[in-house]
Amino acid sequence: MTAYRSSMTSPKAKGGESTLTVLLALAVNLAIAIMKAIAGVITGSAAMMSEAAHSVADTFTEGLLLTALRRSERPADRKHPFGHGKERYFWSLLAAMSIFVSGAVFALYEGFRTVFGEPEEQSSPVVGYVVLAIAFALESVSWAQAVRQVRRQSAAEKRSAREFLRISDDPTVKTVFLEDSAALLGLLLAFAGISLHHLTGSSLWDGLASIAIGVLLAFVAYVLATTNRNLLIGRQADPVLVRAVWAYLREVPEVDQVVDLLTMAVGTDRVLLCARLDFDDALGAADLELACVRIDEELRQRFPDLDEVFLEPVPRTDPALRQRVLARYGRLLSDGYQSGGS
Repeated sequence: MTAYRSSMTSPKAKGGESTLTVLLALAVNLAIAIMKAIAGVITGSAAMMSEAAHSVADTFTEGLLLTALRRSERPADRKHPFGHGKERYFWSLLAAMSIFVSGAVFALYEGFRTVFGEPEEQSSPVVGYVVLAIAFALESVSWAQAVRQVRRQSAAEKRSAREFLRISDDPTVKTVFLEDSAALLGLLLAFAGISLHHLTGSSLWDGLASIAIGVLLAFVAYVLATTNRNLLIGRQADPVLVRAVWAYLREVPEVDQVVDLLTMAVGTDRVLLCARLDFDDALGAADLELACVRIDEELRQRFPDLDEVFLEPVPRTDPALRQRVLARYGRLLSDGYQSGGS
């Protein structure tokens, strides 16, 4: 069984690094958007105009991510007893939609207009080459910062970068990384379109490059929207954490059986836990209360990501509860433990 290792970086430090990553991406994308728009007007390139729209979408995205970071850190209150952590997922979902609406749709429109419309002349392609080169250099700076953060946090959690991006509950890091990666690939596509238009004299290549950029942005938007949708709905916590909590509870002397274990990510590095436990029948009421208090404290010490912990004493033989557990997980629970009584 894989041991759970909490991140070596504090939530406050990770929040600061995420803010730095987003701010750097915002500044870079704003500067690039202006340059691309000017170059698009000068060259008349559909691919360059699509890249300008791409950078505008990225700029809006960074603004939404900054909003996500600020609002998700607000403390819990009467109306939101579990805090505002899921605001990060909501604003990140809007950021994904911004990439699609502001970037992909415009790029596809420009591409199809160029491919199926009247042939267009290209002017001053050198301007396009220079702007794309500068944009690639600037985007590389933002991308390098995103890569550093991904590598640092994945190493702290003893995971590969790919696995970290797949299961991370911080959508801001994934958004900036994928956005910057798509930006670099989009620049290469735009360069190919402008170059082939320049060499062949046919605007078809420029239009095809614009369509390819639109498809790329639509794919990135879909991946990010799916990630944030799952987190908003209420995704289970990291499976490694779930297995580690179950393993700990199974070894608690007062616990005879772990009947059910429910977790949900309620924010970045914040997990709600509900454990249904069959306690030793010999325990008195006072002993049971003290055991619950001790278990709660030990869980929070071992697993800092646990934000709220609920321990519910239940009999393992209850047929209705058993049926709910089996309906959710099957006879063998997907995280590696068996339901009570099986």
